[in-house]
Formats: sequence, C-alpha cells, structure tokens
Amino acid sequence: AVKRLSRQCDVVIVVGSIIAQGLPAISAEFLFTAPRDGMRAGGIWPAIVGTFWLTIGTAIFSVPLGIAIAIYLSEYARDNNFTRLIRLAIINLAGIPSVVYGLFGLGLFVLALQFGSSILAGSLTLSIMTLPVIISTTEEALRSVPPSFRTVSISLGGTKWQTIRKVVLPNALPGMITGVILGLERAAGETAPILFTVAAFFLPQLPTSAFDKTMALPYHLFVISTQVP
Repeated sequence: AVKRLSRQCDVVIVVGSIIAQGLPAISAEFLFTAPRDGMRAGGIWPAIVGTFWLTIGTAIFSVPLGIAIAIYLSEYARDNNFTRLIRLAIINLAGIPSVVYGLFGLGLFVLALQFGSSILAGSLTLSIMTLPVIISTTEEALRSVPPSFRTVSISLGGTKWQTIRKVVLPNALPGMITGVILGLERAAGETAPILFTVAAFFLPQLPTSAFDKTMALPYHLFVISTQVP
C-alpha cells in the first residue's frame, strides 16, 4: 500500500509539473495554426489532425480484429499446443521494437501493395503493432469473468454466442476498454512506424484522403528537437 501510494504521488508530481510548465505556452494560435518560419513559429494543428486520423484508422483496423481474435482464443479455441504457440507468438510480437514494424510496413504496404507513403499505410502498420496488446488484454479480461456466469446462462437455454454477447462481454468490458486505450495510446505516440510509412516534415495543407501523407505529433516533436535550430 505504501509503495502504491508512493507511485501515485510520483505520477501526480510529474503530471502537475508538466501542466505547470506547459500551460503558459498553450494558446489558440499554437493549437489551431500551421507551423511557419521554418517550423520555428506558428502552431501544431496539422500534426494534431494527422495524429487524429492515424489513431482513428488504427482503431478501425485493429480493435474489431483484436477483439474477435481474443474472443476466439478465450471462448472457442481448445487449450492445446497450437493455441499455446499462438499465445506465445502474440506475447513476443508485443515486445518487438517499433522500428521493426515500421520497416515491415514500408516493405509490405508502401512498396509491395503500392499504397505509397499514406495515412492508409501508416494506419495498417500501427494496427499490426497494436494488435498484440489488444488481443492479450482483451483475452485476460474475458478469462477474468467467472465460469459460473457462462454455466448459468447456458443452463437457462442461452446459446454459446448469446452467452458471450450478453453475459461475458458486458462483464469484461472495463478490461477490454483498458486494453484498447493502451494499444491506441501506444500507436498515437510512436515515431518509427510513421517515419517509414506516412509522416511528412511539413505539409502546407491538411490531408484530404487516406492516400495522402500527413504530419503527426510524434514525428513533429522528433523533427523540431533534432533538425530545427
């Protein structure tokens, strides 16, 4: 309990320090205008919009697929060597460095499938990177639902899918939402995957389609901290 309280105090101190030091720099111009003067002035609006669309695209591809795979592994798949191998592979994929996913996305989506450097290629790359987190956390949330809930539902005449949809999923929803948030949070903050697949140093206009390049906050921070005097 003491260690938990200490960690909470540390988090409060860090967040409070960030807010106290960063709040004076935030203004309407900073949030809603484009960079100018060689990225030395202006705002971050294009990067905010680009990050938003990348996160939405990642959610569209990864959340339904990740939840479906987790439901299959938790509720339908038999516990054998094959499923244990799949779970081990998912855990290992979650630990792969993000730059590897970026190179994979470059080779598959940008070059092989000829999507080019675009929001679509970036979203698909981030989706592959996010899937292991969503699958693992969702499966754990589903397994945390007591087996007696399933037994009672089936004994009352419910089918397997009705039990999952009306009993298991509602009870596992908080854990599933946590997993989705963690996965999308990682996707929104990664630099390496978007560096190879979608990110642009500067664009004079906002993206208008899924095949456009875009600015993004992680890459924007990387650029202004390393390349802008």
